[in-house]
Amino acid sequence: MEKELNAYLGKLEKYLKPVAVSERIDIINEIKSEMQELQGNGMSAEEIIERLGDPKKLAKAYLGDILVKKRGFSLNRFLIACAFFSVVGFSGMIVIPTLAVIAPVFVVCGAICPVIGAVKFLDRILGLGLPYMENVGIFMGASVPINPAAEFLLILFVGVLLFAAGVGAWKLLLFYCRKVSGTAKKLSA
Repeated sequence: MEKELNAYLGKLEKYLKPVAVSERIDIINEIKSEMQELQGNGMSAEEIIERLGDPKKLAKAYLGDILVKKRGFSLNRFLIACAFFSVVGFSGMIVIPTLAVIAPVFVVCGAICPVIGAVKFLDRILGLGLPYMENVGIFMGASVPINPAAEFLLILFVGVLLFAAGVGAWKLLLFYCRKVSGTAKKLSA
């Protein structure tokens, strides 16, 4: 087996330290046999490593699987849970909740912004005097009046940006969740 593949297995084993030795050996042997099979099919070491992904993420997937399969409380299960959440770590505690809040808020604000901007535009053009419309819009200071059409276009642009940012945040959240949960599936593909 090539040097790069052995280094990959060494990193994977390091991240699997909380797992019982017998299970860790089984996992390493499973990955090793997969690597040998892929080499036999003509894949280079770089292609194999690319297919398996980051060893830390692969270890995280195995830790998650082991954690789910075992029932009850044991010190080993507790250590595996600690290892899993430390591997997922800070990013999982920050990225998922942040994106889960940002995505819908930005989409809703992006959809509402042009509607409110259109109401203000009509209010200023028709002189309806709707309440609170003076609080909506782009504020440039008390002494700088803004053309209603230019303000509406600016509000429309901001709404489109917010909506696109919300959709992007949602796609990023889905991508992150797929990456976190799907690394082990690459082995069976």
